[in-house]
This record gives sequence, structure tokens and C-alpha cells, in this order.
Amino acid sequence: MANNSQDDNTIYLTEKEAERIKSTVKDRLAKCTEQHGNAKTPRDKTAAHQAATGAALMADMGGAPDPDMMETQGKTANTIPAIGVGQPYPPCTSPLSELQPMKMSELKMETHHRGRKLVVKRHSPVVTLVARSWTMVQNEEGSDAERLEIILHKSRYGEDVLESTKSFIIKEPYFTLTDQGEPTLRVDHPSDLVVCHEDVVNPKKFDDSEKAEKAATRFKTQGNTALKQQDLPLAHEKYSAGLAIANQDIVSGSNPDLARDIYRNRAYVNLLLGQLDQVKTDARASLTGKDDQKSKELDSKAYFRAGSAAYSQSRWQEAKAFFQEQQKLTPDDKDAKVQLKKIEARLREEETGSYDLMKLRTSLSKARSRVEAGNFIKNTEVKDSPGKGRGLYATRDISSGEIVMCEKAFCVVWAHEQDALVAMTYDIRDDQIRVSPVGLSKALVQKCLNQPSQTQHLMDLFGDYQGDAKNVFENDDGAVVDVFRVHDIMSRNAFSPGSQFGEENARNASTGLWKHAAYINHSCIANTDKEFIGDLIVIRATQPIKAGEEIFFPYHASLDYEARQAFLEKTWGFRCNCKLCEAEEQDGKEVRDKRMELVGEADAFVDKTPWAGAKRLVLRKAQNLIRSIEATYDEKRWEGLPKRHADGVKAWLVKASPR
Repeated sequence: MANNSQDDNTIYLTEKEAERIKSTVKDRLAKCTEQHGNAKTPRDKTAAHQAATGAALMADMGGAPDPDMMETQGKTANTIPAIGVGQPYPPCTSPLSELQPMKMSELKMETHHRGRKLVVKRHSPVVTLVARSWTMVQNEEGSDAERLEIILHKSRYGEDVLESTKSFIIKEPYFTLTDQGEPTLRVDHPSDLVVCHEDVVNPKKFDDSEKAEKAATRFKTQGNTALKQQDLPLAHEKYSAGLAIANQDIVSGSNPDLARDIYRNRAYVNLLLGQLDQVKTDARASLTGKDDQKSKELDSKAYFRAGSAAYSQSRWQEAKAFFQEQQKLTPDDKDAKVQLKKIEARLREEETGSYDLMKLRTSLSKARSRVEAGNFIKNTEVKDSPGKGRGLYATRDISSGEIVMCEKAFCVVWAHEQDALVAMTYDIRDDQIRVSPVGLSKALVQKCLNQPSQTQHLMDLFGDYQGDAKNVFENDDGAVVDVFRVHDIMSRNAFSPGSQFGEENARNASTGLWKHAAYINHSCIANTDKEFIGDLIVIRATQPIKAGEEIFFPYHASLDYEARQAFLEKTWGFRCNCKLCEAEEQDGKEVRDKRMELVGEADAFVDKTPWAGAKRLVLRKAQNLIRSIEATYDEKRWEGLPKRHADGVKAWLVKASPR
């Protein structure tokens, strides 16, 4: 938000900085339009390599200027990345097998080369910046070079994607300009860049089964070593290379257990990496189905890993089935019994809404900021809300103070976590600069990459950009993620769980997304209130709610009508027209300004005046302030509406008045 308030939770931009952000995005768009369709100009490979090497060295030393970073003002003045948004395009939804190869020399400026794929090899160090990474790549022959950059979603498992290997295949390459006017291959959707580990993509074919088995076993051993060293990406790569050989007929025909062993090991690595869909696939592929004790123990281990993945996805019945299978094979295994007991607790929470909230609160810490709990949503349903898209409605009568729903976050990023990142975004669609929790956007994209089965639930939520309507979230190459859709959905549906684990400000605020709670529409006259216990949102009724009534809570609770409407319009894209806002609108600006002036006086009085031992004269002043504020309400217009402007001084008076 670019405004003049300079409190700790405000990022303040000068008009000059705000204009610079806008002009940078607009100038780039103008240049791209002007050069659209121009053929790629060959680069001097040596000069390009030297420039990238120098930039990478400077970036590593912290001495290179990051063109995305800008200075901010205020009490917490610092630098923050600025990112242009609002120019969405869909990701490639086709697998590599359906794309036609192209040459680097065929690239056209400001063009998405649909239906094509480009094989490139990195030939310079990677320049790692806050909001992007870039490097120089060559074509397969080494005769041409070009710049390749990944925007924002540039890491995988804590490692920069461009640094993870040398070879890549770019799906439907997008050739464009950087903000500085340099030609570049640009990747916004991480699923458009295929990382090629040679031993996995092009495994060696064997004629001799013994040699093939030795090669697969060697990769398995290398994977085991990497796992012991906690190098999970390398372990995954080596196990995948081993499977590429172990699944060849020449090996699987004579020793099928080798592939099963590697699948079982990779299932464990996938569990640690959060690739929960793949855990279950690998675990099932590892099952021997044999009756000897050793095989039963191995299959038991596979079922435990699959059950753990399903539990982490809140798929309680699926997890229960896996752990029950484990228990059949190894009846004395304590781990399965513990997990089954936990699943029964989750199912009970989802059915009854009965939680041990005190236990959940006391279990929280920075290291354990996400609770284990089921989602209690059975008393609510999503339906169309007139004039508001979709909303959440009660399916039965709910008493005041009763829990309406509880839900664990689909994804949350805490201020104290490494993933926390805030950026200034300029949206060309509405010419607005906003503070955006892009760290949450990155985490959401990673979750979709890791668990394609979860993507549909996220994409069901409202976002300004609806994508290409294909709704393809996975193909033969893996997950397909539209980062622009994710960003817009996050922008309209995410909110803060508050500061539960220490200090935070606008630069590192905790933010999360709750899929079911996201359907709750705003009203200044809400019928619920929310609290957070770690990543669990608890919605309680603040008044009786009848079956069929819509559930509301306030997105912004400011007493200032102008500030409230401006926030809602800028952040959420609408102006509130509830009965309270209608009354304040009809009051007129002069009355509203007078009321807020009195609220300011009342707040100052409360801040400066101790209530303990307050004299009669001081009590009278408080009473006069209350009367003055309440005199600004038109009796007929405000009938039945909450009059909250004097609540602060009223609370002070209750404490100060003799009993």
C-alpha cells in the first residue's frame, strides 16, 4: 500500500518510487509490443558468458545491484522487491511427447512458441536474486546462446532450479525482454521448465542382465548415501536413475525385488520432500505381496509411508486403510496403533466439532506452529450469494458462541520462516500498487507441484484470472501449475493468522489460505468472529444463526468509513454496501469526519488517562465524550445497527466506575 502512514506495519513509498515501479512495467510492455515477432539476434557467446559470470560473482558477494529491489521509507525503511503482475498467460499443459522440437534460432520476440519445446544447456554460473534467477544457456550444438530466467518460483527443495543441473527442456518457450530491455527466455510457470538429469531422462540400455542389475544397484547405493547425508534432491535423483534401469525388462524379469526396494526408499525420500502423491504411488509399487516374514516387514514399512502421506493430506479414511493393512502384516507394530488412534481423533473432530483447544494452544511453539486437527465443516455449505459470487451458509441452527467451523490451513507461511517474503506488486490491469505476500504464493505453487491431487481444491476458489479453462493439473511429465491463477486466488482469499509467535511487520507478516473459510463473505455487521490456534482457524457465532443464513465476518474492522471502504476496494476489489455502510454513507462526510474526530479524542483520553482511582470530573469527561459521539448517530437511520465508535471509552468507563 502506498500511503502516508508510517507506523511499523506500513510500507511507505514515495511518489517517485511508486511512479518508477509503474513506468518500468509500462515501458517494458511498450518495447515488447514494438518488437513483437522480431527474429532473435545471435549473441556473442563469450561476452555473454563473461557477463553472467561477473554478475553471479557480484551477486554471491552481495555487491551487485538487484534491479527488482527498491527503497522504502518509514520506521522500518528497507529494500523490498517490486514485481509487475497482471499479464497472465497459461502454462503448457501438453507433455513433452506431444511437443515439436525447435531451434534457438527460431525464437521470435514477445512470442509464446505454443506446441514447441527447446532443449538448452547451461554454460554459465547462475545469478541468484531475490525475485528471480538467471543464467546463460546454449543450444544442443553449442553454436548459439541466450539468457534464461525464472521469475519468483525459482527454487525447489531449497535449491535454485537453474543450479540443480546443466540440461533443461523449455516447454512452449516464451521469448521476451527483461525490465532492462535485454532479450531473455522467461519462465514464469515452473512446470514449463523440465529439469533433465541425464541418467533419468536417457537411461543406458543394457543387453546383459548382470551388468544392468549392478548399474541399478550402484544408483540405489548412491541414493542411500545421499539420504544419510540428508541431500534429499540427490537421493531422489539417484533412486530415479536406479528405477530407470531396474524397471527395464532385462532386470525386472529376473529380479523384480530390486525395483521394489528402490521404490520403497524413494517413497521415504518423497515423504521427507513433501511429494505426498508420489509417496503413495511409490509405496504401492514397492509391495511384494509375499508371505515370508521379511517381505511382510518390508510391505509394512511401505504401508506406513503411504499412510503417513495420506494423514498429512488430511485424508483420514485413506490413511486408516493403509495403517490397517500395515497392522495386518505386523500386528505388534506400535507405530500403526498410534496412527490409528490419532486418525480416530481426527474423524471425531470432523464429526462433532469437539476439540481440546487448550491442549492445542499449549502445544504451539515456533518449531511446532502447525497443529494436528480435523476440519469441522459439516454444519456449513457453499452456495451462490446474491451479488457476491459464492458464500458460506449454515445448514442448521447455530447458537451464539457455538463453533460454526474449524479448519486447518491449506497452506500457511509464518513470519519467522525462511519462506516469508513480501513484495510490492504493480497490477497493470487496475493500475494499483499493493503489498503482496509472495512468500505464500511461492509456497502454494510448491504444494501444487508436490501434490497435484490438491490443486483442484485451490483452483475452485475465486480469482480475477480464470486461466484457459482446461483445468489440466497433471500430465505425463508431472504437475502443471498456473502461477498467475495461484497469485490471483491468493490475493482474493488469503488472510493473516495474526502474530502468534513474536514480532512481525508488513515486510514479513504471517499469511495463510483456508479453503473453506475463504468462502465466507465480508460484512461490517458480521455474525461470526474468528480466532487462530496455530494454523487452525476457529469460527464462532457472535449471534444466533438460522439454518440457511449466510455466514459473515469482517475483512477489515476499522471504525473509519472512508478507510474501511478504501481498504476493501483496493485489497478485495469491492465496496461494502451492508446496512451499516449505507447508514454511514447517508450520514454525509461532514458528520463522519466529526464522529472520527471525536473518536480520536476518546482514544487519546483512554491512552493518557489511568482508569484506576479516576476522579468524578474525569468520569464526567468520559461520559461527555460518549454522549458527543452518540449524538452523531441519526436515531432512525441507525436503529438496530451496532454503534461501536464509543466502545473504547465505554470500556474505560466500566473499569473506572465505582462498583
